[in-house]
Amino acid sequence: MTIDPKEIPVPELHGHLLGAVAPRPIAFAGTVDKEGKVNLSPFSFFNVFSANPPIMIFSPARRGRDNTTKHTLENVLEHPECTVNIVSHDMVQQMSLSSTEYEKGVNEFAKAGFTEEKSKVVKPPRVKEAPVSFECKVIEVKSLGEQGGAGQLVICEVQLMHIADRILDENGKIHPNKLDAVARMGGNWYARASGDAIFEVAKPLTTMGIGVDQIPDQIRTSTVLTGNHLGMLGNVESLPTEDEIKDFANEPEVRSILDSFDDDENIQLELHKLAADLLNDGEVDTAWKVLMMG
Repeated sequence: MTIDPKEIPVPELHGHLLGAVAPRPIAFAGTVDKEGKVNLSPFSFFNVFSANPPIMIFSPARRGRDNTTKHTLENVLEHPECTVNIVSHDMVQQMSLSSTEYEKGVNEFAKAGFTEEKSKVVKPPRVKEAPVSFECKVIEVKSLGEQGGAGQLVICEVQLMHIADRILDENGKIHPNKLDAVARMGGNWYARASGDAIFEVAKPLTTMGIGVDQIPDQIRTSTVLTGNHLGMLGNVESLPTEDEIKDFANEPEVRSILDSFDDDENIQLELHKLAADLLNDGEVDTAWKVLMMG
């Protein structure tokens, strides 16, 4: 399916965008109007864009159905400060409740059962239950249009960051399982970023991998190995030496494959299956030795 954004209704396009660009972090934004009345609302058009200066942007877009603006947008235009609170799994239902379109002036902290925590340098309160909160100065509101569905970018500079001790590891770093963050998908769907849903991939910052293009053809075109497997194999700096490969031939699992089959095709297939299992366990160097046996 190929879609021209100009040829479908905005609500349909909106659904495709939110379904495809996911998961998205949630900015649980606290704001006040010119009279000091508090508002709390979640936005998934959100991310961090700079560390120096520390800049976050979220977008309370104009409503697609009637082109009205959200109280959060009106508030930051009246009082250019906000708090951005991170949503953990144990507060996701309350967060969702706060997105109800209550009348202007209604305090969503109270409606959703959250505790207002007085900020130190900005007027809008923080969410006490949030694992991380940012006190921000709004440095610009950039409109992307006046039509329904148009984004309104609230560009914020972080003034203070508050991190709950309970989510830190022994090195003082935020641990993803302790943070237990949630993110928005399309429709009514959310993602939980903890447990089996999170995994590590080593960044190739200090090494120069050989690249997938340097992997021998019989391995690169394997019917067993996936793109992820090839990415892991291409991240090594050098291939095993002939001596290393020769010594590895007597390993029990490899020896069993070499002794059990007469033809090269089946030997290669079984070696690739063994290598795939090793790669799934993170044993990249060993997997390379297995693959080079074929």
